[in-house]
Amino acid sequence: MQTLLPVLLALIAGLCVAVQAPTNAMLARSTGSLWLAASVSFVGGTTLVIAAWALIDRTPLSAVRQAPPWAWAGGLYGAFFVAAVAFAAPRLGLAFTLTLTIGAQLTAAVLFDHLGVLGLDRSPVSAGRLLGVALILGGVLLVRR
Repeated sequence: MQTLLPVLLALIAGLCVAVQAPTNAMLARSTGSLWLAASVSFVGGTTLVIAAWALIDRTPLSAVRQAPPWAWAGGLYGAFFVAAVAFAAPRLGLAFTLTLTIGAQLTAAVLFDHLGVLGLDRSPVSAGRLLGVALILGGVLLVRR
């Protein structure tokens, strides 16, 4: 049961990414502005996250001072992701765009786990992990064809 909730949330998050890309792409196409669409997306997301923090969590805002400076950059990566995928999805197709991003994510994840960067516990590269990434990258090529 302890692993069921994180697995379920990860699966739902994956579905949300698949829906987010065409939603933001449509907003960009409708408005004629990728940047306006990304901004609207982030305003909506920020509103939801702030409401959840205020209603559920209530950790003091001063707690963010304890985070290392690099930890403040997460929103920048998310903003780039949202804009890049909204731009790429209508041009490359949703499946190819998302398989590219998943391939890049898994490659980076295996490397980051191996090196223990960004505060992660070290998890050495194994033959199984390399094979898994190779299969995903092969899937990127198959989806493209």
